[in-house]
Amino acid sequence: MPTPRERAAELLSATFMSRASLRREGMTGRAITEAVRRGWILRPRRGRYLPTTTDAALVDAATLGARLDCVSLLTALGVFVLDDTRLHVQLDHGASRLPVRPSLVVAHWRPRCGARDAVAADLIEALAQSCRCQSPRAAVATLDSAWHHRLIGGDDLAQIFARLPRRVRRLGGLLDRRCESGPESLMRLLLRTLGCRFDVQVPIEGVGRVDFVVDGWLIIECDSKEHHEDWAAQKRDRRRDLAAAALGYTTVRPLAEDIMYRRDTVRRQVAAVLAHPPRR
Repeated sequence: MPTPRERAAELLSATFMSRASLRREGMTGRAITEAVRRGWILRPRRGRYLPTTTDAALVDAATLGARLDCVSLLTALGVFVLDDTRLHVQLDHGASRLPVRPSLVVAHWRPRCGARDAVAADLIEALAQSCRCQSPRAAVATLDSAWHHRLIGGDDLAQIFARLPRRVRRLGGLLDRRCESGPESLMRLLLRTLGCRFDVQVPIEGVGRVDFVVDGWLIIECDSKEHHEDWAAQKRDRRRDLAAAALGYTTVRPLAEDIMYRRDTVRRQVAAVLAHPPRR
């Protein structure tokens, strides 16, 4: 599976081919028409063509005369987005002769920052827009993810927050690139509300690296189906938990889906666990 950096290199560089450019490559008008008919190239809009290998989300945006943007672009790149099944696209102010957009399409009208023939929006702009379209905790998890995957750096974050209202800029102090998944970022934000001490991505001799160590004794691992479904992964996790218990740690494994969608329940349960520390 391609990494987010590999996906970014592919998607963010995608551009339309014009009829003129195809003709310069030696294709006649009849050959272009035949190639479209046979499905060898795509024509999402009149006079604009794309390779058949183009990501489906990019094609959907191009069909609307737009560029893939916001959380839709980030999802295509492999960046964590909490939950948004709508198609987010960027459109230039003054764009005309556009097709009717379906109800599940969100249009973001703003001047483009990238090349005129780009199929995707500028990444910095897309990340800034995602902070406007998501809840604060989801926005933090998205920025954590992009930072962790090295799609952006500190200077890029400064550019992102410079595009946002002052009330949103406070989120910058909540970011932590060490979190390796969206649920980990959301758990970190949850732990901040409990007033406990915790460390992120902690190496423990004989156990390995764990997601969180809270108050020095509680290990929290954020389990997702993707990485913990098969029996081999479950055996590894059980052996790690037993090794941790031998060192005096207690391990809990809240499900990623509960961290994302049952936050209050998880918060209440973690608080109850922390209320009963082990006797020393």
